[in-house]
Amino acid sequence: MNDAAECQTAEPIMADDGSGSDISVPAFLMFKHDADKVKDQVMQDNIVQVEMAWALPSPDDRVEYDLWTIPTEGVSLEFLKQFKDISEALGDRAYFTPHMYIYDGVKSGCVGKDGTNQCYTLCTNNGRYCSIDPDDNLDEGISGADVVEESLRRVCIWKHYGEEDGVGLEWWDYVTHFNENCGNSDFFSNEDCHADVYSKSKIDAAKIDQCMKDSGGLDKDSTNASLEAEIEAQKQSGVVVLPTAFVNNVAIRGALSLSTVFGAICAGFLDGTEPDVCVQCVECPDKLGCAKAGHCMSHFGSGGGGGVSFSFFAFSLASLAAAFGSIGIYNYRRQQKDMREQVRGILAEYMPLEDQDGGGNIDINPAMEFSRRAGENLID
Repeated sequence: MNDAAECQTAEPIMADDGSGSDISVPAFLMFKHDADKVKDQVMQDNIVQVEMAWALPSPDDRVEYDLWTIPTEGVSLEFLKQFKDISEALGDRAYFTPHMYIYDGVKSGCVGKDGTNQCYTLCTNNGRYCSIDPDDNLDEGISGADVVEESLRRVCIWKHYGEEDGVGLEWWDYVTHFNENCGNSDFFSNEDCHADVYSKSKIDAAKIDQCMKDSGGLDKDSTNASLEAEIEAQKQSGVVVLPTAFVNNVAIRGALSLSTVFGAICAGFLDGTEPDVCVQCVECPDKLGCAKAGHCMSHFGSGGGGGVSFSFFAFSLASLAAAFGSIGIYNYRRQQKDMREQVRGILAEYMPLEDQDGGGNIDINPAMEFSRRAGENLID
């Protein structure tokens, strides 16, 4: 925006006073004193660019981020598979906490007056802890109770293999191997499949089983401390959709992807305290490859051997542009020469040919000049 005052707005209160029926979505609201500045620039034929952004708290040199999910949702599968390397590269500069979404069976009415489970296979602990049935079949396939059990298992894995350092490489490995090997209905609750995933992830199965029992278990009419903690954390965070990621207690809006979450984490550091992986990789086209290598490989795509280096791409592009430019210049000069010869033939009897603009300069196309100025206005 050229010569325009900067607009810094506080968040307006989004409430309808009865006159908002004519507003459709999407809509952008501003305070009047800020909107007047924008209108003033528009009236002066200046191009105005307005950006809507959500501020992310950046209090210190460490970022806390959370992920809310359940073992059977599919949206976060690719994220869970890829983000381990980012988490490892961030190290102790970022603290991760995975959360499992558990339905409060008591609040949902799944615990009868006589203490019995009123929600069939959706719940454990006589109806206290529940989850939706992923295949909508209460008698076959994966049950809600199976989802609760796997959720508790992942909570215990994090407690023993991630809670201390906030990285939890074994937890990431377990989730990836489980989704690849035990994610379907035939093996979701299969103990042999669990044992194989434990082995691949270097996790002590006995330690996890003991954790699940010590927390309260799943087959008694009693509370489970770990699941109660997840329900309480859910109330505090106000999760409304799954999966949901939080960075410094702020929900991440948009797609749950490696790029989105990684960018939000790097934006959560106090200015000047960003770790090397953020400095090197947040603007890199291949963020995952950059995190693994420790520096940006500067290639497009992430397919491995088929990638094209940035320098080769730039050289090819420059060569192509030069070739077309040379052809264009040649054609232009030839046309100009032909035109001059025609003009000479017509005007030779009246006046000598002269350089009318005094310097051989060519007038700029008005439309191009407008675009150039618009670009300068956007930059300014």
